[in-house]
Amino acid sequence: MKYVTGIIVLLLLQVTAAFSAPATQVVTEARVKEVVADFVRERTANLGVETAIKRIGPLPELKIPVGTISYEIQAPASWEGWGRANLALIVRVNDRVEKNVPVNVEVEALADTVVALRSLERGDTVGPGDVAVRKLNISALPGKVYRSVDEVVGKRARMAIRPNTPLRGENLEKIPLVKSGQLVTIIAESPALRLTATGRARGNGAEGDIVMVQNLGSLKELPARVIDSGTVQVDF
Repeated sequence: MKYVTGIIVLLLLQVTAAFSAPATQVVTEARVKEVVADFVRERTANLGVETAIKRIGPLPELKIPVGTISYEIQAPASWEGWGRANLALIVRVNDRVEKNVPVNVEVEALADTVVALRSLERGDTVGPGDVAVRKLNISALPGKVYRSVDEVVGKRARMAIRPNTPLRGENLEKIPLVKSGQLVTIIAESPALRLTATGRARGNGAEGDIVMVQNLGSLKELPARVIDSGTVQVDF
């Protein structure tokens, strides 16, 4: 009799445990990859690149409570959406965080990229015939790459550049129009008034750069924007 009673009690405990265990659902690896792919597409939309996810994970299946699932992916602020990155996948059920999963990704990106057609020596000015646009995988290229010929024509090579080299921000610089010590015309104007004065540049500057200039009348120094080779403008 005691043996039968023990079996009944055991069965009752098993039934109770089965009813009391919280229901769960599974987020598959395939679903996580879909979420990551959607995130990459949204992050690179309208950037003029064609992305392809080369690798995600590996990722485990995620067991979470039953309920309404929502996903959030957090990425480093500096990540443009291609190359390698460590992302964080946050899974919520009924707006409550249930999982925070690290996700390693590697994304390729094809984009129009400016390349040198010939060897450029340091100090050479880039002309229209010196460069061309080709579609390249930019995911492994560090730093900013130039995407159009207009961005580079008229700039100066900061270093020697070999043919077929993708041009990046560090390769080129704007040619200074104003040099330190040069006399310049300082312009200050508003819709109703225009004033000019003679000044002396205290630094080199290309078009649009801000340089310090000394007003030779007042001897005061103030920041001014370079307009051309002999003119700078100050805020009125």
